[in-house]
Amino acid sequence: MLQISYIRQNRDFVKERLAVKHFAQPGVVDDLIRMDEELRQLKSQTETMQASINALSKEIGMLMGKGQRDEAEAKKQEVASLKSGMAEKTSALASLEDALNQLLVTLPNLPHESVPQGKSATDNVVDGKGGKMPELPANAKPHWELIREYDLIDFETGAKITGSGFPLFKGKGARLQRALIQFFLDYNTEAGYVEYLPPLMVNEATAYGTGQLPDKEGQMYHVTADGFYLIPTAEVPVTNVYRDEILKESELPIKMTAYTPCFRREAGSFGADVRGLNRVHQFDKVEIIQMTKPERSYHA
Repeated sequence: MLQISYIRQNRDFVKERLAVKHFAQPGVVDDLIRMDEELRQLKSQTETMQASINALSKEIGMLMGKGQRDEAEAKKQEVASLKSGMAEKTSALASLEDALNQLLVTLPNLPHESVPQGKSATDNVVDGKGGKMPELPANAKPHWELIREYDLIDFETGAKITGSGFPLFKGKGARLQRALIQFFLDYNTEAGYVEYLPPLMVNEATAYGTGQLPDKEGQMYHVTADGFYLIPTAEVPVTNVYRDEILKESELPIKMTAYTPCFRREAGSFGADVRGLNRVHQFDKVEIIQMTKPERSYHA
C-alpha cells in the first residue's frame, strides 16, 4: 500500500504513474490528500484539547489544595466540556482514518518509469530474450491432447469430485508433477533460498498485506464461516512472514521459496485460453521471493 505521506509529497508524480496504468479513478489522489489534511487537523485539535485537559487538571488539584472549591468546580466544568468535545473529535478521527485507509488500499502500485505505455498486449515491448526458441514440428500437439494421449490428467473425474477446473492428476502425471515440484525446490534451496511450507488459508489482514484485498475479493475463495481465504499464490502467506516487522539492512536480502497448491476462482475466464491446464481453479506452484532494498530489486 502506498504511504499517504509519499502521495502528499509526490502528488503529480503519483497521478502521472496511475495514468500510465490506466487507473480508472484519478480523482482519488486529491480525495486522499484532502482527507489526510482534515485528519491531521483533527489530530492537532485533539492533542491541543488533551493538553488543555492536563493543564486544567493540575490547576484543579492546586485549587483544591488551597481550599478554593468554587474555582475548582468551575475548572471541572471546563474539563467536562473539553472531554465531551474531544470524544466527538476522537470518534470523527477514527471514522476518517478508517475511510482514508479503505481508499488507500484501492490504489495500485505505481509502475516504474521505464515501463512503456500501452492499451493492450499488442503494445508490449520485448525487453530481452534468453536461449533459442525451439522450432516445433508440423505434427506438434497442444498439451491438452498429450494429457489425454498419455492418460496424465483426468478432468472429467476431477469435475465429478469437485467441479470444472479442478484437475485430477494420475499415474505418470501425478509422478511428473511431484518430481517437478521437488526439482524446483531443490534448485531454489541450492541457490540460497530458505524453504517454507505455509498455511493454505490466510486471514483478512494477510490478504490485505499483499494487496489481494480488496482488488481480488471476487477472485478468491472465501471461507466465510471463519473469515479465511484460500491462497491464490504462496506469495501471500510467505511475504506476510515479515509483516509489521522492521528489517535491518544487514539482514537483506532475505530469500524465500515455497511450494503450495493455489486456488483461484478465475471468474469471467472463457474461450480458447481455458483449455487444458489454462485458467484452472487449483494448481501447484513453486514460488520464490526476495526481500531487498528498492535500488537492488532489479538485480534480485
